[in-house]
Amino acid sequence: MKLRSVDNTIVALIGIWFIIAPWIAGYSDDKGALWTSVIVGAVQLIASLWAFSGSGWGSWQNWISLLAGVWFIVFPFVYTVESNVMWSSIILGAVTVLLNLITLSAKD
Repeated sequence: MKLRSVDNTIVALIGIWFIIAPWIAGYSDDKGALWTSVIVGAVQLIASLWAFSGSGWGSWQNWISLLAGVWFIVFPFVYTVESNVMWSSIILGAVTVLLNLITLSAKD
């Protein structure tokens, strides 16, 4: 299994987390945070699954997923969320960015 497959799998799982996080982490009452998390999480999931087909700096799927990771770093500062949600979002967003940068820089 290539490194990009592992990276994209982890990023896809993080996308799934962000889709279900509003209900598990308890911020589903904030409709803006809920729908932002679900939609951007779904975009991250789809882009990371689609990214299995390529790597390198020209892989637009990884760029979309990387931008989703950046959004999840910023997310807790846009919406008022509890401390555990804030750190979860920042850490998983940073992991998403890091893994996408690794995949982008990988050679096929």
